[in-house]
Amino acid sequence: MSKEKIVLLDGNSLAYRAFFALPLLTNDTGIHTNAIYGFTMMLQNILKEEKPTHILVAWDAGKTTFRHSTFSEYKGGRQKTPPELSEQFPYLRKLLDAFQIPQYELDQYEADDIIGTLSKTGDAEGMEVIVISGDKDLTQLASDNTTVCITRKGITDLEKYTPAHVMDKYGLSPLQIIDMKGLMGDPSDNIPGVPGVGEKTAIKLLKEYGSVEKVYESLDKVSGKKLKENLTENEEKAFMSKRLATIEVNAPITISIKNLDYPGPDEENVKALYEELQFKTLLEKMAPQTESEPIKEINVHIVTDPDTIELADEMALHVEMIDENYLASEISGIGMTDGETIIFIPFEVVIKSDKLKKWFQDEQKRKFATDSKASYASLLRHGIEVNGFEFDLLLATYIANPSSSYTDVASVAKEFNYFDIQSDEVVYGKGAKKALPGEETLADHAGRKAQAVWKLKPILEDKLRDNEQFELYRELEMPLAKILGKVETTGVKTDLGILRQIGIDLSARLLELESIIYEMAGQKFNINSPKQLGEILFEKIGLTPIKKTKTGYSTAADVLEKLESEHEIIGFILTYRQLGKLNSTYIEGLTKEIHEDGKIHTRFQQALTQTGRLSSINPNLQNIPIRLEEGRKIRAAFVPSEPGWLMFAADYSQIELRVLAHMSQDEKMIAAFQEGEDIHTKTAMDVFGVDKDGVSSDMRRTAKAVNFGIVYGISDYGLSQSLNITRKEAGKFIDTYLETFPGVKQYMEDIVADAKMKGYVVTMMNRRRYLPDITSSNFNLRSFAERTAMNTPIQGTAADIIKKAMIDMDARLKEEGLQTRMLLQVHDELIFEAPEDEIEKLKEIVPEVMEFALTLDVPLKVEWAYGLSWYETK
Repeated sequence: MSKEKIVLLDGNSLAYRAFFALPLLTNDTGIHTNAIYGFTMMLQNILKEEKPTHILVAWDAGKTTFRHSTFSEYKGGRQKTPPELSEQFPYLRKLLDAFQIPQYELDQYEADDIIGTLSKTGDAEGMEVIVISGDKDLTQLASDNTTVCITRKGITDLEKYTPAHVMDKYGLSPLQIIDMKGLMGDPSDNIPGVPGVGEKTAIKLLKEYGSVEKVYESLDKVSGKKLKENLTENEEKAFMSKRLATIEVNAPITISIKNLDYPGPDEENVKALYEELQFKTLLEKMAPQTESEPIKEINVHIVTDPDTIELADEMALHVEMIDENYLASEISGIGMTDGETIIFIPFEVVIKSDKLKKWFQDEQKRKFATDSKASYASLLRHGIEVNGFEFDLLLATYIANPSSSYTDVASVAKEFNYFDIQSDEVVYGKGAKKALPGEETLADHAGRKAQAVWKLKPILEDKLRDNEQFELYRELEMPLAKILGKVETTGVKTDLGILRQIGIDLSARLLELESIIYEMAGQKFNINSPKQLGEILFEKIGLTPIKKTKTGYSTAADVLEKLESEHEIIGFILTYRQLGKLNSTYIEGLTKEIHEDGKIHTRFQQALTQTGRLSSINPNLQNIPIRLEEGRKIRAAFVPSEPGWLMFAADYSQIELRVLAHMSQDEKMIAAFQEGEDIHTKTAMDVFGVDKDGVSSDMRRTAKAVNFGIVYGISDYGLSQSLNITRKEAGKFIDTYLETFPGVKQYMEDIVADAKMKGYVVTMMNRRRYLPDITSSNFNLRSFAERTAMNTPIQGTAADIIKKAMIDMDARLKEEGLQTRMLLQVHDELIFEAPEDEIEKLKEIVPEVMEFALTLDVPLKVEWAYGLSWYETK
């Protein structure tokens, strides 16, 4: 029988490590997920490597512990937990529940004490004990049976401390780590230690005398006048510090180690949580579904002769493709039903049937689709235009509940207790095993999807009417789907020669920067190596280290940005990194996305974000970085597809702030927009109490960050990171802003109160976002929901406005008989290509249409430009 093994994890320490190791990440619902994701990666690695029979995650129970009675300033000076991390703790607990990992906390004690007590018990019972933390204090627990693993670089690198490793590293035994902390203190826990005694001195004393007690017994033998003086004057501090650093191994815990056996994860709950958090990579790594519940048999007629097709005036349909990218995937066939007969038409039959094409094109024939945009775009690629879409399962479901993330028709159907359909994964397989099944299986699968649409249509339409969202669905999202399908199919011409030349120019610029950096450093080195770069900056050049990692100096972007004023080499290094990413991610990435027609065909995800914003994939054209000139130049590769045509772009100016002014009815903000003032300058004047001439560029930059921060629900931590200031300063800016704009403050209070009463918030066009945690007793969950309540109506209304503008613009172009084509929507900007002789007309009608898409109490303002490429429109 193999030896039992217990793994004990320090929950708080690992959560902090994950949060600060990864950049701030959010999913499409707005939840910050970097700590959860990092913690999950650590957890998976630990379970895989250690294969524990028993496991526990210990949490700190609160700010006050028994150590505070010894020293009230224990852990004093620690900054408040960033709200972006606080809101993730409930999800970390949900994650552990899904993994079926026990959790424990004990009032007045720290996670260290729980771990210390259980490690002692496990050791005594002959178990193998693995302790995992980011806190080196726990190395005192190392023994023959206990290994203490301390996180080093990132989230997966662990340094294993056994008694032998502690001896090799410090020349001490594990228990002497407590004495070392007693002498040198620990600033991270505000343990004072003896002034003037650092790690080297403490180790030297302990090697000579053995313990704090023995040091003081032999004080007359200690060499060094100043050291002896410091030890003498701070004897009480030394013994107190040792007590504070000692982990309690007899804490009054109420759990038995034998009850901490590990059964393994609950796969269904883990998958559900990954879906909620949108951890797509982790979902893909989970084993595919191999079995499904028995489903009712249906009779699907496979059409082989186009002349035998009988089509009703209204039918549900599904265009079946093996891949989700409908702009590239081959069409297998179309499943259709009139509610009674279910048919499957192989695509080779569809292509040959004029009768079917005519039915698709007939506006009077009502079509109910699983995904009208995918159906429209995929068929349009083959010259078949579909008119008359009256229902879209995906969009209806999304509007009814935007927080749900659906991967296929089967997952949508299950939401409404409809189970007579299998997932695509079951039918097609996954990864390398993914393949088309036989025609009968394919026909059955496509037919079931069409049947699901037919049966779910009345249920969803009733729900939308009950929620007063039917107009949003039918008048905004449905017509937009067809427009987006047309935009996606049209694509945007991409000049490969220009793209490659930009790549050549970037490579030359990188070589130039390399040369400058080497000259400033006085030697060649690997700029992309954090270790080598750290040695150059902090040892050779002598800059002040801000942060250290387990492997050396931190050279992360936030660290280098703080050092930029100390040496001009920093600016060149930051630029070198940014240009390197531009070259690898965008130049090489976009080159691979050019289709055979010389265009990039991005896909717009219409049913994804909870705010209603569109997102762009394959590739993401909304994410091309434009802060650097070199990044902006990438847009030069996007050009008109016809000779003699130009690119025309129109951009809403500060649309979200204008929506905020309207919704908050703040008098100062409304007046600023009505009088055409620069809102950021005006904000700086009011917040800093200066006149217009007194507003410096830094003041305006701060005002701009606060303005947009308010819209996006920013915290003092988020603003401090954005502006590189302290959290206290950031908090003061936010408070002053809200005092200056009382209407905004009142709006925030009112919208939260309304959300608590209704359980959701709405945009001006009645788009809902449900907030189940708005009344949660958990402070972190409730706080996040409150911030979401404040900013969703603003962001969502801005998203609805540009969607409405796209619909109105499409209609206006047809009305004017123009050849102009809409190519892209990027955030608040619409991009067109047009014949040169239509530009004057566009100057007139585009701002007119966009500015009157929705009437507000402040004017919407649109700025336009045109040129030979997208780059020239700025």
